[in-house]
Amino acid sequence: MSRPTVAITMGDASGIGPEIIMKALALPEVLALCRPLVVGDAGRLREAGRIVGSALAVQAITSPEEAVDAPGTVACIDLALIPPGHPFGRVSPVSGEAAFRYIARAVEIVQAGEAAAICTAPLSKEALHAAGHRYPGHTELLAELTGTPEVSMMLVSPKLRVIHVTTHIGLIDAIARIEPGLVGRVIGRAHDTLVKAGIADPRIGVCAINPHAGENGLFGRGEEAEKIAPAVEACRAKGWRVEGPLPADTLFFLAGRGDYDIVVAMYHDQGHGPIKVLGLEAGVNVTVGLPVIRTSVDHGTAFDIAGTGVADAGSLVEALRQAVDLAPRAGALAPRRAV
Repeated sequence: MSRPTVAITMGDASGIGPEIIMKALALPEVLALCRPLVVGDAGRLREAGRIVGSALAVQAITSPEEAVDAPGTVACIDLALIPPGHPFGRVSPVSGEAAFRYIARAVEIVQAGEAAAICTAPLSKEALHAAGHRYPGHTELLAELTGTPEVSMMLVSPKLRVIHVTTHIGLIDAIARIEPGLVGRVIGRAHDTLVKAGIADPRIGVCAINPHAGENGLFGRGEEAEKIAPAVEACRAKGWRVEGPLPADTLFFLAGRGDYDIVVAMYHDQGHGPIKVLGLEAGVNVTVGLPVIRTSVDHGTAFDIAGTGVADAGSLVEALRQAVDLAPRAGALAPRRAV
């Protein structure tokens, strides 16, 4: 089977993105999975390579067809936006602007059929905002760049999948935004994604908002009956295996032991908490609903350890695996020169 080309964005250059990329791309199992194409800054990757003690050579290129596909070489679409000696571990508008530009270039590459998927290293929302790009995160940025009106965040670990109805907004605002139409569309995206991934009849569990799923009006203000139950009933009418709204604490236990293929979480921390308890190194972020495949590490820029060489590349390796699993196999491979 041909290895799909995956465009890997470098993320915030002041964070751990460059380091984990150089660590991950030194692993033979990663090169066996895909043809990595970094979109970032060649000079910063070389600096990160020295920090982590990597022997990889970085090839600076301007277009995917120039890339050499060979062990020991990292091909990098070099936007040359990071000055030499740029500090690690600090919020910087320079790094924020660069992170935005890396994403924009990667989208162009995938939309042109020169790569099959995008895998993103972490960016800093604060740095992105300091550079004038007012997006809550990668998910919303990618949606605008691809002209997609609505997407969902899905987190994947070896034991659990979670898709979110709302993400980067406050809890009060999230509850106000939740309504049956939105919940139904998210359930639909979950169902379609798992069917495409080979699960013919996925089992979907839908979280409640309130403790004990409201316990028949004892907790909350009837949100389960008003905002969630109609969507579940509509999806069940399509013949889908959907259950809910269920108490989140019970549902995550059941899903963790294998009773459900995916959990629909109502808000950010409801879904992120259980995934992160299972281990940041194993979690992968997938943006569902885009016209391009996008996976990401499920951790941040880790400014506190950036530039020290100790960052773990495990989540990036898992994100690359997910990108390969989801990537189309025909018509989306970049032309590459073998050596």
